[in-house]
Amino acid sequence: MAINSINELWNQICEDCQKNEKISEVGMNAWILGLIPKLSDEGQLILQTNHNFVKKNIDTYYKKILEQSCEQVCGLPMQIEVVVKTEIVEDVKKIASEQEEAYTFENFVVGSSNKFAHAAAMAVADKPFSNIYNPLFIYGNSGVGKTHLMVAIKNSVEANFPDKKILFIRGEQFVNELVQAIRSQTTDIFRDRFRTVDVLLIDDIHFIAGKEQAQEEFFNTFNSLYPEKQIVVTSDRPPKEIKTLEERIRSRFESGILADMSPPDFETRVGILKNKSDQLNLNLNDDILFFIAEQIKSNIRQLEGIIKKLQAYTNLHSNNITLPLVQSYIRDIISEELPDPVTVEKIVEEVSRTYNVSVDDIFSKKKSADIAYARQISIYIVNKLIKMSSIEIGKKFGKDHTTILYTIDKINGILKENKFERSIVEDIIKNVNS
Repeated sequence: MAINSINELWNQICEDCQKNEKISEVGMNAWILGLIPKLSDEGQLILQTNHNFVKKNIDTYYKKILEQSCEQVCGLPMQIEVVVKTEIVEDVKKIASEQEEAYTFENFVVGSSNKFAHAAAMAVADKPFSNIYNPLFIYGNSGVGKTHLMVAIKNSVEANFPDKKILFIRGEQFVNELVQAIRSQTTDIFRDRFRTVDVLLIDDIHFIAGKEQAQEEFFNTFNSLYPEKQIVVTSDRPPKEIKTLEERIRSRFESGILADMSPPDFETRVGILKNKSDQLNLNLNDDILFFIAEQIKSNIRQLEGIIKKLQAYTNLHSNNITLPLVQSYIRDIISEELPDPVTVEKIVEEVSRTYNVSVDDIFSKKKSADIAYARQISIYIVNKLIKMSSIEIGKKFGKDHTTILYTIDKINGILKENKFERSIVEDIIKNVNS
């Protein structure tokens, strides 16, 4: 049979793998069907992906099978190469470069609110394998500079220890990758990715709280790395306040260094504003800097965001930035910098991760006990966090308003009686709000 295009060739290869059960349905859906086929000048079949871990998995488990099917379809052997899309790689490099410029120890403004955390982070960056600050647990509210310190550690270690393997990841991504690995039966690859590093940096570790499998994987990862390898994590609260964090994990965090980061004081806020203004070559007088520092008191991201928006204003207008202008402009800037609103979908996604039930199942009419309970928890939290009537909530979940009222009352009773379940729901609410 004649093959008229590379896409037709790829479709026939996929059909051969499925028809002859060379690759399972799970494997096909998780790893193969999302690849983009290209033909190189040398006659190689190039399969493009957006992710390095996908390339690694295919090279390890599926490449030979695909080449065999390719030969079966073509009648001739053909080499296959899996590549990460060039444009994606370039975008990642660009983002990493911008992040490296933005998040360094040199441009981190030190004040009384973050002095110890900064010193501990610098100590880790200077001697990441001394085991003095291991594990390092940095905690504080959103926007106080935790991620800045984490990335500064990463950048410093990469520059000074180029032969060491460093992994920086967010807690939510850790959970999502684990869920994907379980579904695609590739947990070995997942574990190898995390347990072969020299420095592990996890931002927002509180996202694993209440998620049994995520905590199990992190606990085993921790034990495989500690004490020879450096571990640094951040959270929006100290270990003792993450109520659904397993005691064995909490005790390991508390055995290391706990570094609190509180909202910056006035002097530090002014320093941050001056630092960002200098970076962007924006000339603002002290009256403007002091005014902004008085208005924004807790979130460094908002401070930096305001300076960026003022720079954009100067690029569009020839007018100088004056205090009256900033006074009239700052309200809109602040509202733009506020977190995204809590939505039903956001709540359901967090419940899904916590109870290991898919989002689609929660919104479905399935009645198995685990799905029904996750759905009921979702309804309870939606009612608690979003101003919606029982009728509106019912439309979202395919229930009538009397069922919604019954569900809210039922879960409220369970949480009053069951301290552990109440802790899980409180953690879900904190994660959604953060």
